[in-house]
Amino acid sequence: MAGILIIAHTPIASAMLSFAEHVYGSVPEHIQAVDIPAHEDAKISFERVLAAAKAVERHGELLVLTDVMGATPANVASRLMTQQSSSGMKFKVQILAGLNLPMLMRAVSYKDDALDALTQKTLQGGQNGILRLGGVANLQTTEVQD
Repeated sequence: MAGILIIAHTPIASAMLSFAEHVYGSVPEHIQAVDIPAHEDAKISFERVLAAAKAVERHGELLVLTDVMGATPANVASRLMTQQSSSGMKFKVQILAGLNLPMLMRAVSYKDDALDALTQKTLQGGQNGILRLGGVANLQTTEVQD
């Protein structure tokens, strides 16, 4: 059973949480969103993220969903893992980048699973939610022939 924290560029995190509220009828428990505005000092962003992480962590576990790998929200999220001891956190954190709506729906649907299982199901939901419409439904990587 893990808490879920959405960290993304403004207004993506809040919009994702609003989507979850729309789909599930209310904001699911133990889930929060932190929007990271352009030009906000990373230290301030981290302090806000840390406070939200402590508020939603559940049974010592937290799943973090962020939008773009390498961007400020993902970098701030990564600090949750690298600064565990100095930030006073005493819970396990897993982070997934590339947030999409199917990923979020899967995370909320399986939020009562253990963190490792939740992370795997959430990742699969995000990957399986990317489909080509109007053509071949399942594109497979093909080997290049010489």
